[in-house]
Amino acid sequence: MDVAKILLTFRRLGATSRALALGLVLPAVGEADGFDPGIFDLWAEARAGSGEPVYWYSSGTVREFPSGKLLFLMEGYDTARAYRPEPGQSLVHQYNRKIYLFRDPDTGEVVRSWNGQSVEPIAYPYQFITYRLAGDKLKTVVEQGTGSRVRQIEGDSISHRTVGDTHVFSAPVFLDFPVPGGESRYQAWENYDFFINPAASEPHQLSWARVGPMPAWAGGVQSVMHLVTWRIEDYAEVPATLREYIENEAPLWRLPPADLEEIRRLQQPGQDAQ
Repeated sequence: MDVAKILLTFRRLGATSRALALGLVLPAVGEADGFDPGIFDLWAEARAGSGEPVYWYSSGTVREFPSGKLLFLMEGYDTARAYRPEPGQSLVHQYNRKIYLFRDPDTGEVVRSWNGQSVEPIAYPYQFITYRLAGDKLKTVVEQGTGSRVRQIEGDSISHRTVGDTHVFSAPVFLDFPVPGGESRYQAWENYDFFINPAASEPHQLSWARVGPMPAWAGGVQSVMHLVTWRIEDYAEVPATLREYIENEAPLWRLPPADLEEIRRLQQPGQDAQ
């Protein structure tokens, strides 16, 4: 046996190969850490604040799939506030609204019509989200819609991991449900990656991507939406481009819902057009 050649070969192996040769078990890269009460509180405060409104402002693009053709720029925000119905427990209610505008990629103007169809922003008058800690899982319930179309989406797919001193919360969403009044189904994929680092100059960041059909006015065009997002504490610091639209055309979206009572009112038939 040529021991010198064996040692030389061993040294040339990568770290993983050497570990396998020795029978060692290495930790998985990026393996999810799970949730505990401290991580739950970190998530809840980052996502929805501590009672006062927070604004997750977004800017990005809408591209045709699979060609990649740039169709629109997109701008908007999700404004939220948190409420703890049982103080001291790992249970948080999030009351929020969201609105996203389609803008012309050349002029930046809000798009009002496209291919002869009226264009409306993507706007939710409310969403009611519950976060609850169950073992090392984060359980979520998202409630939205009005009248007979109030829908609850439950899940526990949000994962947590640490990368250096940054907490990464990933939330994949797979949508597949029947479209009312027909035999077709609405199918889309979305993914939210939140990067939370309390010590950073910008401690709350989010990368959001969506693959699926555009709204009905686009005639079934498949698209990829991608938004880069960060949290703003004060409405006055939201870029003027969005504030101007909110104040002139969508004043309901200036603040998140005040409480659950307001959300229950918005769930009544006919309220989604406010």
